[in-house]
Amino acid sequence: MLLDVKDLNVYYGAIHALQGISFNIEEGEIVTLIGANGAGKSTILRTVSGLIRPRTGTVAFRNEDITLTPAELIVRKGISHVPEGRKIFAPLTVKENLEMGAYIINDRAEINRLMERVFKSFPRMKERMGQLGGTLSGGEQQMLATGRGLMSKPSLLMLDEPSMGLSPILVEEIFSIIKDINSQGTSILLVEQNAQMALSISNRAYVLETGNIVLSGSAKEIAENPKVKEAYLGV
Repeated sequence: MLLDVKDLNVYYGAIHALQGISFNIEEGEIVTLIGANGAGKSTILRTVSGLIRPRTGTVAFRNEDITLTPAELIVRKGISHVPEGRKIFAPLTVKENLEMGAYIINDRAEINRLMERVFKSFPRMKERMGQLGGTLSGGEQQMLATGRGLMSKPSLLMLDEPSMGLSPILVEEIFSIIKDINSQGTSILLVEQNAQMALSISNRAYVLETGNIVLSGSAKEIAENPKVKEAYLGV
């Protein structure tokens, strides 16, 4: 088991944001969390990556309890989080943004090798190496944020709304790249409003409603569920 989350309860003040959430990810899987805004999807990612502390429950990564591990050490263990809204460093160049993603790596040759791997997935980033992050288009910023997430050599890449605000053609491109990253051996936890696209590339999925998991199963089962079709797939 790569990631095993058990009975997570998370509060924002008096608001009970996650109510006994349990789920897992096996090595090599793409797992999607779908649900309406405010269902708790981003809170799950922030809790796994150590940015939020749960009141109760555990997060185990490769059978090690990381529930109270500081966020920067969680990155060193192999979990990388690409946040919603991209959060790139606008005043830094593309190259500097990618180098920031590799802050846990001290070997220059290794950093260059990882950067080449990112350029293979995102050729446009190579063309824009000296450009400031803030001057990139939305799609390019998403590519940069994802590339930066890959620079720490994660075993698990967590992506929060990677297609948000992108044109349909760019959405297809981003999802194709996510599949490619996964085929190279990186497991992926995906939070995505575009449920149809997310389910089309996933192995399994969990459906969240107001801090609870209400459905789980193979991506195919979830995509064919009448309630999911009505609520999230517009069918």
